[in-house]
Amino acid sequence: MTSTAPETQRGQDAGDPLGEQPTSWQRRLRRFGHVPRPETPLRDRLDPPYTRPGRLVWSVLAIPPHVADRLVRWSGWGGPLLITLVAGLLRFWKLDRPHAVIFDETYYAKDAWALVNQGYEGSWPKDVDKLILKDPSSVPIPTDPGYVVHPPVGKWIIGFGEQLFGFTPFGWRFMVAVLGTVSVLLLCRIGRRLFRSTFLGCLAGLLLAVDGLHFVMSRTALLDLIVMFFVLAAFGCLVVDRDRARRRLADALPVGAEGVLRPDARIAETLRLGWRPWRLAAGVMLGLAFATKWNGLYVLAAFGLMTVLWDVGARRTAGAVKPYMAVLRRDLVPAFVSTVPVAIVTYVVSWTGWIVTDKGYYRNWAATEGKNSSWNWLPDWLRSLWHYENQVYDFHVGLTSGHTYESNPWSWLVLGRPVSYFYEEQAGCKESTTGKCASEVLAIGTPLLWWLACFALAYVVWRWLFRRDWRAGAIACGVAAGWVPWFFYQERTIFLFYAVVFVPFLCLAVTMLLGAIVGPAAGQGARAELGLTSGDPTGERRRTLGAIAAGVLVLLIVWNFIYFWPLYTGTSIPEDLWRDRMWLDTWV
Repeated sequence: MTSTAPETQRGQDAGDPLGEQPTSWQRRLRRFGHVPRPETPLRDRLDPPYTRPGRLVWSVLAIPPHVADRLVRWSGWGGPLLITLVAGLLRFWKLDRPHAVIFDETYYAKDAWALVNQGYEGSWPKDVDKLILKDPSSVPIPTDPGYVVHPPVGKWIIGFGEQLFGFTPFGWRFMVAVLGTVSVLLLCRIGRRLFRSTFLGCLAGLLLAVDGLHFVMSRTALLDLIVMFFVLAAFGCLVVDRDRARRRLADALPVGAEGVLRPDARIAETLRLGWRPWRLAAGVMLGLAFATKWNGLYVLAAFGLMTVLWDVGARRTAGAVKPYMAVLRRDLVPAFVSTVPVAIVTYVVSWTGWIVTDKGYYRNWAATEGKNSSWNWLPDWLRSLWHYENQVYDFHVGLTSGHTYESNPWSWLVLGRPVSYFYEEQAGCKESTTGKCASEVLAIGTPLLWWLACFALAYVVWRWLFRRDWRAGAIACGVAAGWVPWFFYQERTIFLFYAVVFVPFLCLAVTMLLGAIVGPAAGQGARAELGLTSGDPTGERRRTLGAIAAGVLVLLIVWNFIYFWPLYTGTSIPEDLWRDRMWLDTWV
């Protein structure tokens, strides 16, 4: 069986790379569960190997060794692609249902259609949705500019699907479903690289595939899943960049007479890590994220800090005596240039359609109301865009009007108040004791997955603080970047579906917890930590029980997704069954 334990890289970046005795604070932390880093070769600490299934798995399955080796080679892509195929089939099944403009699709579907046809959003008449659903070709695109409060990238993406399949529910949901499906593949590969385990990577992708909130958002033409996709892609780029940078450090370090890699303070502090295209790609992805919705800016700041700390950890592990000073001299400026300016340029370029036209909202502000500004030396389009951005910011922070489905971010993890995108009752339902059937699209996460994620986050934070596990810190950073900023705007009208941005990181947290439940394979230096006795010298009994427990949890999550399937897809069910699925009063 594939080694599923997060302990594969346990202690990486922890302790002193030169092998000195634990400091006093490390000894004090042991009472809270801190475990000193095991004796792991320096190269494995800088560039950990991927785990491989043990021989016992193949012998039980009666698979010859040469076939097993081929399966292992193919599984790195084969497993993620299989999970993605399942996710895609689920997301594209009857994508055009319900045949309606649901929730905020009334804004983004129409804005996208105007944007791809004339370069700017129009001011649509009220009550035009029914005409669009009946005969979209009969509805002209308004030429008067419309006031929109979100940047254009997400609407360009939605509009691309409309260009392919028409101004229809399938057309405006198509590209969002594509990104939702591809994000499952991304998480499989990111999880595999993060945990050095194909099994754990596929498990993370599977959890994302069966999360209800991600599923519903993948089938709805809203902007938040698009933000999530770019945030996840940026995180993946940074993880790849981290691996490559550490590998360069490892290749530059000296090898002792016995053939063992040795730390070197001079190399660790002075080596330039060279061209880092994956960090540049992350800058583009983060720029596209906040060019879709502004909350991507917080992710840019959080990920920028995270990647700098990763460089500190790499240089410390390689032997740097003053790693922070080394990063300040060698890495900080390149890290900043390849992310922040790149993201800002990406953001500005995303407004090209508005810039090249003279009919966009506020497009001519600089030449009219703003002509007496002291900033007249700047181009008119730039001053007009800046004014537009200021007006939009004032709108967002001042949006305090109540809404039936608004929720406080404190309640998001426990799914306190989901959002009903669509609800319809049908009379004459013989299967129901009330004589009614109900169809609903409810934006809510798979409850068992999210409630388990509450415990998983506690485990991740504990592991980050007391085991100094960089992976736990990265997962916590992803959750915090997508969740914490909303606490500063609690007076604003906000909704649970904003949380879709950090759903992939919740799945990674649950995966890490399940990996810990399964436990490490024998020979990974964790027997003492697990309390193994002579009666279980290899830990097989411990791993068997752990695998059963983790498997049961995963099956329960999958069952929970299937149980709530009618509420995710708008399937008509008897009202009695609909009420059975309203587990909390606040869900109604």
